[in-house]
Amino acid sequence: MDNRLINVGFGNAVVAGRIIAVVNPKSSPMKKLRDEARDQKKLIDVTEGRRTRSIIVMDSNHVILSSVQTETITNRFSSSPLTDPPEDEPK
Repeated sequence: MDNRLINVGFGNAVVAGRIIAVVNPKSSPMKKLRDEARDQKKLIDVTEGRRTRSIIVMDSNHVILSSVQTETITNRFSSSPLTDPPEDEPK
């Protein structure tokens, strides 16, 4: 499993291997997903009171609200190294 941490804003991070989807929060199905997660006590809000710009769906059925753009989170997920560099290479 991929144990890298992905920054989702304001010093908060999630384990990359546990992410199922990073989606735009504006659609009606995503608003319903957010409401259902709130009802099931599976909603985690890390927006610090700012506007929700992305919703992260985890394999544990937790739903995370982030104020970081969907594209930014996706880029962080894609660009972080898959493995640590060998010890003879600078980090």
